[in-house]
Amino acid sequence: VRKDNIDMGLWSDVDRADLIMPLDTHTFKVGQRLGLLKRKSYDLEAAIELTQTLKTFDATDPLKYDFALYRLGQEKLV
Repeated sequence: VRKDNIDMGLWSDVDRADLIMPLDTHTFKVGQRLGLLKRKSYDLEAAIELTQTLKTFDATDPLKYDFALYRLGQEKLV
């Protein structure tokens, strides 16, 4: 979807604003610790909640924060 150095931009018909944050252990825990996610269950509703919160920072591309959240958790910085 995104055309940058990481993504190839092959999905040009998909709007970045319509994507849902992919949750893994790292993004889920960091989202909770930073107060971006209140949900306790690790499920689709949590992914939607986190996406909606990130849309308050950038409504057109909320998933641009995916890698940053993941790395904070992976490196145990948060």
